[in-house]
Amino acid sequence: MSARVTTTAAELGSLLRSAAPPVVLDVRWALGDPHGRDHYAAGHIPGAVYVDLDTELAAPADREGGRHPLPDLADLQDAARRWGVRAGRAVVVYDDSGNTAAARAWWLLRHAGVPEVTLMDGALGAWRAAGLPLESGAPADPPAGDVVLRPGGLPVTDADGAAELAASGLLLDARAAERYRGEVEPVDPRAGHIPGAVSAPTGENLAADGTFLPPDVLRKRFEGKGASEAGRIGVYCGSGVTAAHQIAALALAGYEAVLFPGSWSAWSADPARPAATGPLPS
Repeated sequence: MSARVTTTAAELGSLLRSAAPPVVLDVRWALGDPHGRDHYAAGHIPGAVYVDLDTELAAPADREGGRHPLPDLADLQDAARRWGVRAGRAVVVYDDSGNTAAARAWWLLRHAGVPEVTLMDGALGAWRAAGLPLESGAPADPPAGDVVLRPGGLPVTDADGAAELAASGLLLDARAAERYRGEVEPVDPRAGHIPGAVSAPTGENLAADGTFLPPDVLRKRFEGKGASEAGRIGVYCGSGVTAAHQIAALALAGYEAVLFPGSWSAWSADPARPAATGPLPS
């Protein structure tokens, strides 16, 4: 994956004043917080379009696809055009939680063939820290876009593929360590992790200010998980959202990774799939 992954707040501020400003998407979402649109209305980057993760970046939940299945490509294209995404126009996405939700939009658009999509590094906190302006309320709908989406820009796998990666490659579990160990499970049918998966919590990709750690630090982090020896790398989380953030961090470190979109929510819903607990992969 060679395309640029991040844009700084200062760079975005300059781009928004240019003759060809990017489309800016606000993906305010957090597990257990249904008020993303309200947070957006209270203050967002001027001109940013609100994106609803549950309804626009995911299909309805089901057992095989988990809590956030990938949306149908036609539905995603309709949504992207509503957001104003056009052929040849850059897209910048952000949230207010270290981009752990916004990375879902980044991954989906890259997967669907949009070449220039970046995460605003540091998310909304970096914009505030730079003293850049916010606007409140809901702006008018942007002019409709014309983007044509095509799948396959980033790789995906299913539960069987994830099991194979855990056995013969490297499968990273991006959830919090206590969920990996099976000590708590707030939302999914069973506790634990996919046997053979290695714990790599998404939050450990970030510095204290919410920006990504430097690429060399991320590279050492993933080398410590076995990335340099693995022929193939896969990532899963609870429902395929924060795993996209891990894929962005891996890209910054120089690694390409496969997403298991159903993640633990789909795996744990299948009683035929085994679950491991404790701090070790198996």
